[in-house]
Amino acid sequence: MTFHWYDWAGYIGVLLVLLAYFLLQAHKLHGNRLVYQLMNVLGAVGVMLSLLFGSFNWPAFIMQLAWLLIGIYGIARGAQRRREVRED
Repeated sequence: MTFHWYDWAGYIGVLLVLLAYFLLQAHKLHGNRLVYQLMNVLGAVGVMLSLLFGSFNWPAFIMQLAWLLIGIYGIARGAQRRREVRED
């Protein structure tokens, strides 16, 4: 079996998402922190790359797109909250 760069991107993406969730459950990360959100966003991008360049699957792509958008929302919301705290 030959692995391409996009296969590795997918495996690393899955690892990042699962690790982020595990660390959240283990209380090692907080869901509103940038590190957690970035792990989810980068994980979703990795899986999406594997889907775009490898075997495409609409349901998996839609789920990763949603994961990506939710992560971006979390990053933006966290940045907004940090700005509000500094302004107070």
